[in-house]
Amino acid sequence: MDDANELTLQGGCLCGALRYHIKGKPFDADYCHCRQCQQSSGAAFMAWMDFKVSQVEWMTAKPREYSSSTQVRRGFCEQCGCSISYRHTEHPQYITLSIATLDNPNWVSPKYHIYCDNQPDWLHLADNCQRYNRARS
Repeated sequence: MDDANELTLQGGCLCGALRYHIKGKPFDADYCHCRQCQQSSGAAFMAWMDFKVSQVEWMTAKPREYSSSTQVRRGFCEQCGCSISYRHTEHPQYITLSIATLDNPNWVSPKYHIYCDNQPDWLHLADNCQRYNRARS
């Protein structure tokens, strides 16, 4: 793997219509168990990584966005429906991307869990990451 400051990551959606190129490491990464992440992805949780917008270059089309709340925009591929991004309008300098959309998702590991009060009772995760019932603030 490249030096941390020179790290280059690539990824995209299931069908390949959306492709991105990232320079550098994410400044944060988490598992989110909120109901909106569950419903938008169809999964029990999402694994996200956070970047400055300036680090991310869309090599093909940009995601189509859905306003899941007043201030949140969830990006997806119009072709295959892949959940690929998350933006909060109060923080326009940042973008959050799905770790699973990386060409090699082993390069980024989440550091903590948020909104654990929404985690299904049947889901048992054996990691040592810090857990928060709501947001980590």
